[in-house]
This record gives sequence, structure tokens and C-alpha cells, in this order.
Amino acid sequence: MRGVVFYGALGKFTWRMLATVLAGQGVVVFLGALVARGLASANGDQRGNAWLWVGVGLAVLCVAAAGLMRRPWGVTLGWVIQAATFASAVVVPAMLGVGLIFLVLWVGSLVLCQRVEDQVAARERASGAR
Repeated sequence: MRGVVFYGALGKFTWRMLATVLAGQGVVVFLGALVARGLASANGDQRGNAWLWVGVGLAVLCVAAAGLMRRPWGVTLGWVIQAATFASAVVVPAMLGVGLIFLVLWVGSLVLCQRVEDQVAARERASGAR
């Protein structure tokens, strides 16, 4: 049984689930970017547009990483995105909660999906041996 991985090829079920998590995370990060711009504008901060574009960039990176989950370094990029989501809490404190939720989904998908894939492989080996 495998655990949490930071680099390497993933099984089909695992990379599909991780891609789904990242795609959903991209939507939420984009909404967080809109909140960051709104908060900056409300407080008279001139960096509102910069926060918006940084957030949009992170959201696009989430979607791009979802498409790259098949690559061995795709999971590494996913971990970088998890860290960047936590870092966005510097601008929008509520992103700490968002980061925590998606980190739980990320790690849970890594562990549980790999466990499912190991069980499916064991069943296939057992049925092939008969």
C-alpha cells in the first residue's frame, strides 16, 4: 500500500480524482480573487487589480494542473498549488479555511484512491490466477 506521494505516476482513478479536486479548487480560488479585489477597493488599497490577477493566475494554474495530473510531476504541481492557496490567506483570511478544506480533499483523494487502486489490482491478480 502506498501513502501520500509528492512525485510520480499515479493510477487512473487517483489522477482523475485529484484533477477533479484541482478543478473545483480553481473555481473557489477565482472567487477568492474577486473577494480580494473587492476588499482592496473597499479599503482604498491600490493593489486590488494586482490581487485579482494573481488570484486569476492561481485559478488558471489549478485548471492547468488538473490537466497535467497524468504527468509524474503533476502531483508535485498540485502540492505547490495547495501551498499557494494557503499563502493567499495573507490577502483574504477566509482562504485559510478554503486551503484547509482542499488540502483535506487532496490528501484524502491521494490516500483513498490509491488504496482503491491497490484493491482493484489485487482482485485482478486473484481472478487472473484462477
